[in-house]
Amino acid sequence: MAERLTRQESRRRTRERLLASAAELFAERGVNGASVEQIAERAGYSRGAFYGNFDGKDALVAELLTERTRREAEEVRAATAGAASRAEAFDALRAWNRERARNLDSWLALRMELLLHAIRTPELRPLLAERERAARAALAEGVRHELDRDGAAAPADPSFLALIAHALEDGLLIQRALDPAAVGDEAVVDAVELLLRSWTALGGKAEEGGE
Repeated sequence: MAERLTRQESRRRTRERLLASAAELFAERGVNGASVEQIAERAGYSRGAFYGNFDGKDALVAELLTERTRREAEEVRAATAGAASRAEAFDALRAWNRERARNLDSWLALRMELLLHAIRTPELRPLLAERERAARAALAEGVRHELDRDGAAAPADPSFLALIAHALEDGLLIQRALDPAAVGDEAVVDAVELLLRSWTALGGKAEEGGE
């Protein structure tokens, strides 16, 4: 017997399929190289179905940026939720990064395409900035939690450490994609762990000018 969906459930499923289709095509062809018709066709819908859910391609890009940020933050929180120590938390993060590395090329291509499109589209830049702030806020929450867990002196505002970690992630993933033999799947976690160890070794005073 065919599954019967409510109108709301059907609309949600349509949007999810359109977003998944767009993510694939953007990674393969770029945002400008994928048309609304191609996105709808790959998802199994008409052009009308696309415009019944999104005002246009920019609106879809905006939702992809928001949805990816939310999903990744939830996955990381779930992966580390049961960790009883910093070592266990980093082991869980390494496992998450190894899983992500299986699809790194498409994951990174999509991220770069979405960022480039937002940078080239002035009206999308505030959303991009909001997305990056949300990602850094999640990182800052993790930084504070891990420093507090081991009794290390957490900075009053861990946002700068989160900014460094976020920048390290982008840079290392690009290097990993270009030269996988030299950069391992766990390089991002290793770098963040080194950052926290360095902060702990400095007694948490770097932010105050090394008092």
